[in-house]
Amino acid sequence: MTKKLLIADDEDAVRLGISKYIQLHTDRFDKIYTAENGQKAIDLIVLHRPDIMLLDVRMPLKNGVEVMQEASAMGIMPATIVLSGYDEFEYARQAIRCGAREYLLKPTRSSDILAQVNRLAEEIFGKEAEKEITKGESIPTAVLRAEQYIKEHYHEEISAQQAAEYAGITAGYLSTLFSQYRGYGFSDLVNSIRVERACDYLAQGYLKNYEIAYKVGYRDEKYFSKTFKKIKGISPAEYKKSIKEN
Repeated sequence: MTKKLLIADDEDAVRLGISKYIQLHTDRFDKIYTAENGQKAIDLIVLHRPDIMLLDVRMPLKNGVEVMQEASAMGIMPATIVLSGYDEFEYARQAIRCGAREYLLKPTRSSDILAQVNRLAEEIFGKEAEKEITKGESIPTAVLRAEQYIKEHYHEEISAQQAAEYAGITAGYLSTLFSQYRGYGFSDLVNSIRVERACDYLAQGYLKNYEIAYKVGYRDEKYFSKTFKKIKGISPAEYKKSIKEN
């Protein structure tokens, strides 16, 4: 099942910033669409039927309340999280009446927005209860939940114990399941995800290596470079150079 998110906000920095943050910090959504005004939001809802919508209440052409009213009238309104400023409370109240599931007051940190989006996603999709099939075997839900936790918290100082608690099992059992069903350990997965995210930042080209290291969860630039080279076969600097050349 393809999981789709729509972000509708007329402020470019907010809309694009949140979109990029969510892409970097979770793999939960297969598609993320963005709309800079209410009419575009309606068009995308009709065309793509997103599951969740992050919606600014004050936008050009159609405001957030009008977007919700039209989508609801067509029977295709996504589960909605409303964003509004202090002076837009009446809009927000109308949005809640129209069926908004959550309400966030601007300015809001991207991490808080992601937390709300994830909570709503778990309500809709279930806590990653879907089973993946590999070599004829069903992957245990505990493994999928632990992997999802790591993908959402890789930039923090996380431990196998934390991932195991989220999955509802012990750290020792999680290690056994990882080895049995995935062929890798907790640290291997964390480092792999961190390095892939680092590649995204390196491709952008405006952050220094120590800044990238910190953003993806490393507190030691030398360890970051060593881990990066072990996984990619080249150093972060060489990777950045190859991107520029290509």
